[in-house]
Amino acid sequence: MKTMTIRVPDFLEKDYEDTVRFLAAKLYESGKLSLGQAAEVAEMAKWEFAEVLGAYGVNYIQYSADDVIDDASKIL
Repeated sequence: MKTMTIRVPDFLEKDYEDTVRFLAAKLYESGKLSLGQAAEVAEMAKWEFAEVLGAYGVNYIQYSADDVIDDASKIL
């Protein structure tokens, strides 16, 4: 895994863990990271990271309505 440095406002430094978890959650939400990858970025276990997703407004299950319809049509 590569290390990336980003510039953030000074006030975010005191909330380092929260900021990293937020970024990981949003990258998971956008499909850029899998749950396991996002948990690794946040330095958490998968189950632990899955539990905090809601705090950032991110759903654990990342299926669009089209995905659900497509899956349902394969079953029927």
